[in-house]
Amino acid sequence: MIPLRDDNPTTLTPFVTIGLIVLNCLVFFYQVSLGPQEEEFVLSLAAIPADVFHQRPMVGNPLVPPWLTVFTSMFLHANILHLGGNMLYLWIFGNNIEDVMGHGRFVLFFLLVGGMAAFTHAAVAPSSTLPMIGASGAISGILGAYVLLFPYVRVQVLIPIVIFPYIVHVSAIVVLGLWIVVQILNAIFNLGGMEGGVAWFAHVGGFIAGLVLIKLFLRPHAARSAR
Repeated sequence: MIPLRDDNPTTLTPFVTIGLIVLNCLVFFYQVSLGPQEEEFVLSLAAIPADVFHQRPMVGNPLVPPWLTVFTSMFLHANILHLGGNMLYLWIFGNNIEDVMGHGRFVLFFLLVGGMAAFTHAAVAPSSTLPMIGASGAISGILGAYVLLFPYVRVQVLIPIVIFPYIVHVSAIVVLGLWIVVQILNAIFNLGGMEGGVAWFAHVGGFIAGLVLIKLFLRPHAARSAR
């Protein structure tokens, strides 16, 4: 299922959500503009478990300290599909979480759950030298927060059946519940993506972080209505 939109109006203009989307896009287009130097740039900012946990001597000239890469890595993407999928989820679900938190709290929440997601991925195999990039860990935290606060909001999704697209409305708990089940199953059967590909444990870690932390970041009136 591919989410297209939700029936969940907001009261605040989602400046931070829009800003994060713009920032991710700008970083991506700068990244691909580097040509042969792109790989070096990505490796300097990607979260590499062995570096985060100091399991190997430093390689090359990193742009930031290893611990900071759990944050910088979330603004890098492998390709346009990776970027587009993440930004679609951020736009659909992020604006509502920003709405109940306020702009400042949402920035902190995004960075915190994104960092925790990257740390979860790294902790699964701390000696791994494979880089992790992408905003999906932070966005997973947003999804965890969303499903806790708005489980019955209707979400319009596209279901591709062979070559015919089928659009239906289902509850957020169905869309995001199925999503996290897929992440958990893939994490179990693919060793968290440590052999390359998708960092499944980052998704699971981010989702759990969002579930646990959301109530701490709500604006006072939103916290009362969420009880």
